[in-house]
Amino acid sequence: MQNFDIERLRLYSDPLSNNLREKIAKKYGVKKEQVFVSNGSDEALSFCFYAFFDSAHGKLLFPEFTYSFYPVYCDFYGIGCERIPLDRDFCVDIDGFLSRPESCGLIFASPNAPTGIGLSVEKIKYLLENYPQDKVVVIDEAYIDFGGESAVELTHDFRNLLIVRTFSKSMSLAGLRLGFVIGNEDLIDALFTVKDSFNSYPVNLISQIIGEIAITDDVYYRSITEKIISTRDSFASELENLGWRVLPSNANFVFAGKEGISGSDIYLKLKNMGILVRHFDIEGIKDFVRITIGKRDDMKHFIDEVRRAF
Repeated sequence: MQNFDIERLRLYSDPLSNNLREKIAKKYGVKKEQVFVSNGSDEALSFCFYAFFDSAHGKLLFPEFTYSFYPVYCDFYGIGCERIPLDRDFCVDIDGFLSRPESCGLIFASPNAPTGIGLSVEKIKYLLENYPQDKVVVIDEAYIDFGGESAVELTHDFRNLLIVRTFSKSMSLAGLRLGFVIGNEDLIDALFTVKDSFNSYPVNLISQIIGEIAITDDVYYRSITEKIISTRDSFASELENLGWRVLPSNANFVFAGKEGISGSDIYLKLKNMGILVRHFDIEGIKDFVRITIGKRDDMKHFIDEVRRAF
């Protein structure tokens, strides 16, 4: 960026983000025409809801506990939805999706939020093989680099599959507001059509350039995610040794609770210690809190405070 020609800012950025799309395509083994770039993955998700889901063809399916924007987009676009309960281990229930073929499509996050549990490619392939091929399946892989199995390879075989990714999590670039989608060319064309019909604002030039740099720097980002994974796993183990229940996580957070203490009490007690976690006051998960993984010293401080107070 130190060598960036500042005079370029007088011109509009490439509305198609072609250079960035080419680099994303090369990394994931697809064609440029199979990549859509957006101002954050939330914008991409919004376009997916508008382009592919319609209550006239049934309700949209997503897990009972998942990313909170899914029902928001349904409300905004007037799309009926049905929440599919997680299984008893808090995993996304594939059979629950398949039991409702009359739906207009489905969307889920893998790894899921706030549970952190991902689906294997084998299970996702089973879902796609048995779900109606004329209905779009969107998989939100925002946290995939922290130990999940990406389903990008399945886009070669299933024309109804879209994978949504972001630069915000594993690439530590949330301030760029940069996301992308990988899928069949016809579905990607539809996203461009939606974008150009009512929101033609392209990704800004600086974000495109930084994105081009970041997407090619595998060694650097792999080293970061490996540190986070290692810290997460050791933290989860220590928390379990203190009597907590910790769900297996493929994300940069853990979902945990302690028997006999409500999630709200855990949240408030930690807050009074100067430690902020996330609590969802929703029946079924209200006894858990979501704990983001920080540096090793951060997590050691957390364990020390928990050992003293709980």
